[in-house]
Amino acid sequence: MAKLLVVDDEKSICSTIEAAMKSVGHQVETADSGEMALSVMRRNSPDVLLTDLRMDGMSGLDLLAKAREYFPSVTVVLMTAYGTVDTAVSAMRNGAYDYIVKPFTPDQLEHLIQRIDEYRRLRAENSKLQETVDALSDPSEIVTNNARMQKVLDMARKVAVTDSTILITGESGTGKTLIAKLIHDASIRNKGPFAVVNCATLSENLLESELFGHVRGSFTGAVKDKMGRLQLADTGTVFLDEIGEISPGLQTKLLRFLQEREFERVGDTKTIKVDVRIIAATNKNLENEVKNAHFREDLYFRLNVIDLHMPSLRQRPEDILLLSEQLLTRAFVAAGRNPRPMSEAARQAILSYGWPGNIRELKNALERAAILCSGDHVAVEDLPDRVLENSTVLQKPDATMSAAVTQSDLSLEDLEKKHIQHVLATATTLEEAASILGINLSTLWRKRRRYGLE
Repeated sequence: MAKLLVVDDEKSICSTIEAAMKSVGHQVETADSGEMALSVMRRNSPDVLLTDLRMDGMSGLDLLAKAREYFPSVTVVLMTAYGTVDTAVSAMRNGAYDYIVKPFTPDQLEHLIQRIDEYRRLRAENSKLQETVDALSDPSEIVTNNARMQKVLDMARKVAVTDSTILITGESGTGKTLIAKLIHDASIRNKGPFAVVNCATLSENLLESELFGHVRGSFTGAVKDKMGRLQLADTGTVFLDEIGEISPGLQTKLLRFLQEREFERVGDTKTIKVDVRIIAATNKNLENEVKNAHFREDLYFRLNVIDLHMPSLRQRPEDILLLSEQLLTRAFVAAGRNPRPMSEAARQAILSYGWPGNIRELKNALERAAILCSGDHVAVEDLPDRVLENSTVLQKPDATMSAAVTQSDLSLEDLEKKHIQHVLATATTLEEAASILGINLSTLWRKRRRYGLE
């Protein structure tokens, strides 16, 4: 339910609206002047400011200007008579969300508030997505010394100044969202929204509603009108991730939008035109999908005006340590800890692992290491088991180990087992052994069970 502030110099109107809106669960405060409304907002900022246009003293337009300046999160609606509708429309250009013409019914006002509630919810979601993308778009994940990746970045910057549709391909976790955001930020649309829609996580009906919006009663569960991402991102960019997963029906509707830049919300007949740029991404081979009749050829060509292919992390070996060092520092900071460097054994293990999950997997592995690290360096034991088990290098032996332990034909697992066995034999307590190994006690218990050293 919304928090409303109703402002009108006719107190009877305030009390009537207050009673009607409280009866359906809203929190309502009233004010009989613009000055009083500002005082109320300083004490308890509302979600919605419903103000009369013409009032003695401070007018509704003046109050709108003050609210926009001092309370930008408040949604402003103007109440107006028929003779001042043109003025109300002009006010919308200055930041008002909408207007409602007197006399109006409680149902009309409630319907408007429901639309505002949905609008505020989606704006909040978009803002959260924006923050997430901004966090993921740290330059440390785009910095590269790899020639192929440099070529992708150069191409992305060149096409950013155009308005062409772009298709980004590559394995999962290679940074397709980051490149899409980079393109948006370098474009003339960078003041507009950047909306992300993951096409693989929603059913056909929900995805259609997410993209195009719907009207109340258009399907089971559609209890109120909803604006879609395409409408919310007007003047900005919509990033369609995993575009290869959309159904044939949605492919047709998306094709029409790309051709005409217009659509209808689910259950509605009114055509809506928007100005958005589409960037799509997929880890599938869409050419094969077209050949197998799983993806429309005409839609593929509409999307693939410009193709950017993201190389895998395996194809960027010179970037692995560069990325690791910066991602590890960020992981330590995020965990509230002072950054620590990686041991040489950990560096070698990271370099020799195949990283099938690419940068996303590397980031997760280093976040884990930053949390588990208990010594002055990130040890090889702090890395996930899959990294150690699939690494092709040996851990550098401790200087105190016997010559038998340094044989070059030992596996990393055998070497770790013998090193732990050696430390256990020389340490007086398990706590001391864990300290020497640079791991915590619970990790030592787990490794003792794994290697049968209990």
